[in-house]
Amino acid sequence: MQIGLIGLPQSGKRTLFHLLTGVTPPPDAAVSGVATPGICAVRDPRVEELVGLYHPRKTTPATIQYLLLPDLTKESRKNEELLRELIHVDVLGHVVRAFEDGRVFHLEGSVDPLRDIETIQSELILHDLLFLETRLSRIAKEKTKPGKVDRAAEESLFTRCQEHLNQGSPLRMLAITAEEDKLFGGASLLTRKPLLLIVNVHEDAVRDQTLLAHVREACQARAVHVVQVSAKIEEELAQLDDPSERAAFLKELGITESALDGLTRVSYEALGLISYFTVGEDEVRAWTIRRGATAPQAGGVIHSDIERGFIRAERMAYADLIGLRSEKAVAEAGKASLKGKEYVVEDGDILNFRFSG
Repeated sequence: MQIGLIGLPQSGKRTLFHLLTGVTPPPDAAVSGVATPGICAVRDPRVEELVGLYHPRKTTPATIQYLLLPDLTKESRKNEELLRELIHVDVLGHVVRAFEDGRVFHLEGSVDPLRDIETIQSELILHDLLFLETRLSRIAKEKTKPGKVDRAAEESLFTRCQEHLNQGSPLRMLAITAEEDKLFGGASLLTRKPLLLIVNVHEDAVRDQTLLAHVREACQARAVHVVQVSAKIEEELAQLDDPSERAAFLKELGITESALDGLTRVSYEALGLISYFTVGEDEVRAWTIRRGATAPQAGGVIHSDIERGFIRAERMAYADLIGLRSEKAVAEAGKASLKGKEYVVEDGDILNFRFSG
């Protein structure tokens, strides 16, 4: 999974990117036109609990890839070039500035999160409209050529998309059939992608959910996911290596978890992803799958041989294992089970696969 981080200048996206991935963008990254990649280990407290139970020689969390884009501006032509970098990302992560700081300028001269959300929304819609205009023009030209391919269905779909965008609504809100979805192919339509709004607030406002609720209400008709962070607080948390110190710091602030942990969870929700685990003394590992995946499909993310030769999966629920403290106790309590090919994996399942080579 890859999330493309976008935003206006001084929104805090560079700081968040560094905190998530450990990668420091080049000094000129904001204006160079070159995107910066990085990988973030998924912050899942269940992995830590399983490590405490098994003390494995190796721990492998799930990962998310991030792609940090240079600053977007009010220049649509320049933005169009930058937005091409997002064609292959799975989720758009828009970092929105919601903090006041007289030392940090704002492109518009004032801080207004809803205005900035609309600015970026307009740029994404413009990107898609330009793409559709080009594609429809190409289809029109093909109609005049001998031996033309019938593209009536494609033309109808793209025209409907164009009309939808002209109403100011993203394409993820447009009802698309499975057959129509195939017609898009590799079309670089950004407003079809899930959108995650990351509202970056002042450290003094981290417990105040008023703005968060306001943004959710204002954007509820656009099917977006919203999370609130304070980059300043996350910077301070990152300097605390001791888990007990981190917990005490969070308690003092009156919050239960790091916002970056919440960001990971909301990112999973945006893509319809879940995690299952494989455990043992050798390794505790988290695996990422689509919600609704069957047991063979889940095994396939480990190795294609498991999916092809799937026999059954030994399954325990995470809560049962942590509560009873051993696989033996789970089995004796009758809470371990064997699952066949039709079993739909649940978030937090602990699985061991049996398969023929």
